[in-house]
Amino acid sequence: MTTEGIEAVFLETHNWGRSARFFQALGFELDFETDHNSGQFRNGKGPSVFIAEVPADREPRTSIVLTVPAAAEFQPDPAVEVVTPFEDTHYGTREMTVRDPDGRVWNIQAPTGT
Repeated sequence: MTTEGIEAVFLETHNWGRSARFFQALGFELDFETDHNSGQFRNGKGPSVFIAEVPADREPRTSIVLTVPAAAEFQPDPAVEVVTPFEDTHYGTREMTVRDPDGRVWNIQAPTGT
């Protein structure tokens, strides 16, 4: 089984409010906001953008999340370095991380229970 494409872009920021206004100025609409300075945006049918505020002493990261329909059925090619196998997340999915040949880490997401 292969991935189904990009599900989301995950961005960390030092200022949730400024980042939210920036993406809204680019035409993104807020899907939902959490009570801990984070939320999800959409612009058309493309991937969502999830933004989460992190402390000022932490370097903000960017992650691209690929999706698969079922974790149990996804067996990466031996050429793909698995950093962490599928684990349940606190936000209701299962997630695996892999590393590309240039050292970037990618997240692969599946529904919980698959």
